[in-house]
Amino acid sequence: MVYLAAGFGAGIITIGAALGIGMIGKSAVESIARQPEASGDIRGAMILTAAFIEGVALFSAIVCALLALQITV
Repeated sequence: MVYLAAGFGAGIITIGAALGIGMIGKSAVESIARQPEASGDIRGAMILTAAFIEGVALFSAIVCALLALQITV
């Protein structure tokens, strides 16, 4: 049962991170299309936000791996 929960959690993490980064990319492209002169600032904010999402996804995946391996911290 623990393996199922860890696998389910990892799947939800992956889907959530992918949707979040996709929404960031969509919004960034729309913003750059509206204001091309601000593309540098928009790109920097997009990369920073995507990195935060990836960081949270990585920590969550580590928690799922710890659950699957039944390692206590």
